[in-house]
Amino acid sequence: MIRKWSPLALLVLSIVFPLVFTNPVVTTIGVFTLIYATMASAWNILGGYSGYISLGHASFFGIGAYAVAILAKAWNVSPGWAPFALLLVGGLVAAIISVPFGYLALRTRRHTFVVITIAYFFIFQLLSYNLTGLTNGSSGLPMPIPTWSSGFFNYPFYYVGLALLVLTLCVSWWVRHSRFGLGLLAIRDDEDRAEGLGVKTGPSKLAAFVIAAFFIAMAGGLYGYFVTYLYPATLFNPLNDLAMALMTFTGGIGTLSGPILGAFIIEPARQIFAIAGGASLYLIMYGALFLVIILLLPDGIWPSLRRKLPQWMATRKNHTDDAQNANPRNKAEEEASV
Repeated sequence: MIRKWSPLALLVLSIVFPLVFTNPVVTTIGVFTLIYATMASAWNILGGYSGYISLGHASFFGIGAYAVAILAKAWNVSPGWAPFALLLVGGLVAAIISVPFGYLALRTRRHTFVVITIAYFFIFQLLSYNLTGLTNGSSGLPMPIPTWSSGFFNYPFYYVGLALLVLTLCVSWWVRHSRFGLGLLAIRDDEDRAEGLGVKTGPSKLAAFVIAAFFIAMAGGLYGYFVTYLYPATLFNPLNDLAMALMTFTGGIGTLSGPILGAFIIEPARQIFAIAGGASLYLIMYGALFLVIILLLPDGIWPSLRRKLPQWMATRKNHTDDAQNANPRNKAEEEASV
């Protein structure tokens, strides 16, 4: 019963969160956390379900942001709510671009695939610096700046980010429980055997690659509109790839709730480090957390808790029963009450 209603309870808590914690610093952390939770959940559709670990999907984060900025300028989109509609267009642009790159990268197997996605990332990073006619290079590209008051500014981004996260989770849930998702899981377990059983491994992997790119690009568009100015060094940052992977591994790769749990732990901690003046300390946190997860919780926090919590409760119950049976006074009191 608790498991059935917990997603709804978490959604309600997320909705009322900015209404209770109205400090702009807190709501800013909330916006960034929702953006990274969306990215990690989308990345998990490829890396978690198919087993193909991509370290280049942060490219589509940058592509989505630049697509929204360029289209907003070309179409003279007014600041306010209108640019949010361009998030879908930015996601579609990134999805289209991802098809040929995904097709080429997925012709290789897992370890080579990782290297190729890294190469793709740096290609897009170089293009963002050198295609000055589109991106304005290192000088940066402005986004439309909303005219909302400072007290209200974070709220639209927060709720759009929450809606985007819910949409990504719904798609992730559908993928995991569909025939398509079963094929991805079979590829993760044994790709050759899955192909022998009739799974169309190539199209399945490519579809997961494109879906992940689509939602990561939408998150990138939301991020770009929120920060109001785009720089290649920020949007095409290899640490974004590391963050998506680490968040997913921390919470539990291949699970629905694992990437969210990882994002809700790591991103607020990173923001707190930045506010406290230790902007580079989160890199140490990344490394230390990665070692802890790999050595102590290789399945991630959520799968480990789900597996070990019933064992711990059963052990505690057995100890309690043994203690009561070993105490004659308690036993006599129980018999007298009967």
